Amino acid sequence: MLETMLENLIEVALPVIISLIELVGIFVVAWSTFSAFWEYLQNVLFHKHYATQIHLANGLAMGLEFKMAAEILKTVLVREMSELMILGAVILLRALLSFLIHFELRASGHASEKAGSEK
Repeated sequence: MLETMLENLIEVALPVIISLIELVGIFVVAWSTFSAFWEYLQNVLFHKHYATQIHLANGLAMGLEFKMAAEILKTVLVREMSELMILGAVILLRALLSFLIHFELRASGHASEKAGSEK
């Protein structure tokens, strides 16, 4: 009885929670993109010195983290092995993208530290 109620609660509540988390991820990526574009315009037009690439990469990485959290929660709702395999592939791709972005951030950080020490 209690188990059935919990399963029903999960089946009703979890899709809403997953959708909200995905929306947060989308909002973070969109906001980071618009913000980075604004910084880029200021760099080009007014010769400001914003670290646009690093700000954009940080935003993309954070957005991907939210999207991966939603994908992980989706594993609770999976009923068939084929769905699990597709979900696993999506999680793997997002983890790889996240890793590449973090790697680029680290490389950009070292490059900017070198440039700062050469001045």
